Amino acid sequence: MERIVLKKPFGISRTLNTILLLIFSLLAFMVMGYHPGMEDDAVYLSAVKSILNPALYPHDADFFRLQLQATLFHHWIASFVRFTHLPLPATELLFQFLSIALILAACRSIVQVLFNDERVQWAGVALVAAMLTLPVSGAAIYIADQHLHPRNIATALVLLSVSRILRNRPWHAVPLLLLAFVLHPIMALFGISFCFFLTLAQLDPVHAWLRSFSTAFASAVPLGWVLESPNAAWHRALETRSYMFLYRWTWYEWLGTVAPLILFGLLWWLAIRHGDSKLARFAIAVFAYGIVHQAASMIVLASPSLIRITPMQPMRYLQLVYIFMVLIAGCLIGKFFIKGNPFRWAAFLALPCFGMFAAQRALLVASPHLELPGMSPTNPWLEAFAWIRGNTPTNAYFAMDPNYLAAPGEDYHSFRALAERSQLADLIKDSSVVTQVPELAPRWEQQTIATAGWSQFKLADFERIKSRFGVDWALVSNSAPTGLDCKWHNGELAVCKIP
Repeated sequence: MERIVLKKPFGISRTLNTILLLIFSLLAFMVMGYHPGMEDDAVYLSAVKSILNPALYPHDADFFRLQLQATLFHHWIASFVRFTHLPLPATELLFQFLSIALILAACRSIVQVLFNDERVQWAGVALVAAMLTLPVSGAAIYIADQHLHPRNIATALVLLSVSRILRNRPWHAVPLLLLAFVLHPIMALFGISFCFFLTLAQLDPVHAWLRSFSTAFASAVPLGWVLESPNAAWHRALETRSYMFLYRWTWYEWLGTVAPLILFGLLWWLAIRHGDSKLARFAIAVFAYGIVHQAASMIVLASPSLIRITPMQPMRYLQLVYIFMVLIAGCLIGKFFIKGNPFRWAAFLALPCFGMFAAQRALLVASPHLELPGMSPTNPWLEAFAWIRGNTPTNAYFAMDPNYLAAPGEDYHSFRALAERSQLADLIKDSSVVTQVPELAPRWEQQTIATAGWSQFKLADFERIKSRFGVDWALVSNSAPTGLDCKWHNGELAVCKIP
């Protein structure tokens, strides 16, 4: 096994390295934005709040609790709040920043092994900082989320594990991967898989471990428990997640899958030709990891009998590939293009940062880029959520448009997480939960069918769903149907009691 020797030709002090890491972490935070309660935070933030206040969500807690049985993340955050007495909004902000900083620190640790020039190393870290909201092709995720997500922390732990293996200290990776597993099992399993390939890549000669592909591939094939066939309502929920069906992807989604693997195969070949064995071994590990997982995904997602494993999202293996692609690309740009030139550095930092910032503003045009604790909401939906949180009973049960998350100006903010009240199931986020928890499917289907045609609801329709499900409040457009007892409204929405 080749011994890793790290060199520091430019002698940047540890203090300066720490300052640079904090600067790039702040840059990453500013570029990607911060949006608590958005998208997946519908599940995680609701779960934390329910632990801190068990009176919340008396009608619909199953739509987040059942999915989180395999993670300790929400218990960890709630325990931190109780122990420190730091408010939950401040706690989430703190851990979001720390997770970003830890991801970048782990990236720096990886490229310290692969590249000797510290300016080259920081170029790689800088590009990752700018590109954290790069969408992962066909996987419906970013490299990192704009809110606190256990995947962010698990990603950092996996990357730290990779750096330990590159330094020939594989046993240091074990507790890191175990901690990642209790926070986000799927991300941790992908991390364990990559660490397996990277460990093999450190062996001499490299071709000896290539023969292990068949064994690795066999271990990736799911076991018999996945052959069960869930109910029809579960299939309906699954159909709402088109990205989970590999063979329905567009050509550019396929390009985003295949191109990174080709690039790492090419990088391996070039590194071998130039005698850079460290980079060659890393590149072949990424290439092999990608090929095996891609092959396994294509088999699993092509077989109707294995549809139960589809919600496990096997294509999300690409998240690690994308991180390594951006990281190595940044280092290579730093090595062959920037070369210490300050004007090139400025352009290198400005172009991706501006591009990714502009993309986020275009995506979330109705919301502040940084939704920090204590800010007064300006988004009309968030205004409504804030009024509901402060002025309705804790046990209030709300009905609303099942497609409300996709409404213009809503920006995918969760009612459940931010208004802190129970709601009937929606067609966007709750359908994702149902794909993970099939027993919720009949309940989800009943509620979403009952609220179909929401924009045409009359008083009799509200009385019908109140009689059937027990809902006693409704969030409707400002032109509320006659007969509802509306307590508050802004220019777009009204909060009404159902008689």
